[in-house]
Amino acid sequence: MATNQWKFASLDDIVFEHRNKAYGAYDLRQHYGRHTRTALWMGIVLFVGALAIPSLIDQLKPAEQEVYMDEVKFEQLPPPEKTETPPIVTPPPAQQVEVPQVRDLPPLVTAEAPDETTVPTVDDLEKAAPSDKTVEGDPNAGEMIEAPSTAAGPTVVEKAIEVEKKEEEPLLFVEQQPEFPGGPAAMYEWLSKNMKYPPAAARSNISGKVYLSFVVNADGSIVDEQVTKGIGFGCDEEALRVVKKMPKWRPGKQSGRPVRVKFNLPIVFALE
Repeated sequence: MATNQWKFASLDDIVFEHRNKAYGAYDLRQHYGRHTRTALWMGIVLFVGALAIPSLIDQLKPAEQEVYMDEVKFEQLPPPEKTETPPIVTPPPAQQVEVPQVRDLPPLVTAEAPDETTVPTVDDLEKAAPSDKTVEGDPNAGEMIEAPSTAAGPTVVEKAIEVEKKEEEPLLFVEQQPEFPGGPAAMYEWLSKNMKYPPAAARSNISGKVYLSFVVNADGSIVDEQVTKGIGFGCDEEALRVVKKMPKWRPGKQSGRPVRVKFNLPIVFALE
């Protein structure tokens, strides 16, 4: 008895015996294992890639530039030139002008007539004033006219004029300069904490000095802040914003009295 030997190579041959193997299902079953392995490896690759994308982005992203304030310093305007005050000359006291006088005594009844009696004439009295003695004075003294003590006409009531008190102009140089609380080092630290580098300047790699001027009042407050020379890209506005936020300074003094002082302050924006 002959034995039946299986000549089929796989399960697919048994399933598709006496069937049309040209049909697509047979081909799919033939390559199913390979397709399954390919799909598995593709899933693993995509999963690992999804996990690695954030790390790749961090590596490809350019490092952020470190921003710092490179320099903060004071610059004072030169002191004004000293001008010599001319000496005050005191005018000499006015000399008293003496009016010419002629002796003209009143009539006096006596028992005996005097040896010599001088009686002034009309001409003498026109040129000199009668007196008990004869004095030679300035003949033009009689022409001086004194101002009347009261003015003619209706009485004028004077009205007090209110004068508006003007704020004193700020000084450029004083004996004791205004100072940030704690000194320049404290001011540098305060500016470094409050100053932010403008994004537009950082993207465009802009650096330079922004020159500011402001007035320190007698009470230490900061007023009249303005940019005298800027570099743009938001640096001018940022420097002005921070200066306006400054706390009160110790005011400057002149002769021991607090006064208003004008200050110039350059702030350097630099990228490292």
